[in-house]
Order: sequence, then C-alpha cells, then structure tokens
Amino acid sequence: MDTAFLDEINWIAAFCGGLAYFMLGALWYSRLLFAPKWLTYVGIDPNKTGAKKGIGGIMLTSFVLMLIASAGIAVLRAKLDINGGWMSGIKLGGLTGLSGATAISISYLYEQRPLGLHLINGGYTIAGTVLAGIIICSWT
Repeated sequence: MDTAFLDEINWIAAFCGGLAYFMLGALWYSRLLFAPKWLTYVGIDPNKTGAKKGIGGIMLTSFVLMLIASAGIAVLRAKLDINGGWMSGIKLGGLTGLSGATAISISYLYEQRPLGLHLINGGYTIAGTVLAGIIICSWT
C-alpha cells in the first residue's frame, strides 16, 4: 500500500479540527442550545446521584474519536487532492458528516429513538465535521 500521501497531511490541522469539533460539543450540548431536550430524549437526570460518574472517561474517549474522525477527513482531503480552502472544507465536512449522521439514524431507527434525538446528534455530527473540514482544507 502506498502511504506517500501521509506526508501531505497537515497533522496539526487535523488535530485542531478534532479539537474544534470537540469544543463545538460544549456549545451544542449546553443549556444555551440543546442540553435540555437532549437530556429528556436520552433519559438522563443530571441531578441524580451518580449521573456524572465516569464523565471524564467519556469525554476523553469522545475527544479521541473526534481526532480519529478529523484524521479521516485529512486523509480524504489528501487522497482526493482537495485544495480549495474553506468552501471545499464545507463540502468535504458536509459529506463525511452526512455519512456519520446517516449511520447514527440507522441505529436510532432500530432503537426507536425520538426524531429530535436524530436531529440533535446528527446535526452535531454534520456541524462538527464541517468545522473540522474547514480547518483542514483551509490550513494546507
């Protein structure tokens, strides 16, 4: 397998894209935006004893997964030779985010989750990958 394309990847941009994706989650799942509805949909009572147990590990794992997603976007950018700046980032991030949101919704259909949860979590996936895509495609 030819791995020469890995030399074309800006790993700092990929890291920053993953970090931005993670930081967007702090806003997306805040009281300012979707936290109240999201908590209702998933059935979590944040005031219940033990509700926040293990949250550090969950956040660390989600950060690592967002770094992996961002690295995947950077690999696609390199393999597809995309160098069009922020607009290309929107397109690439939108495409990868739509794919991720679709996968989430397929699972949610079988789990019979509320449509609102599809929209909140799928929307975050799309918005996060678009943000990562903009950073990666603009910073090459």
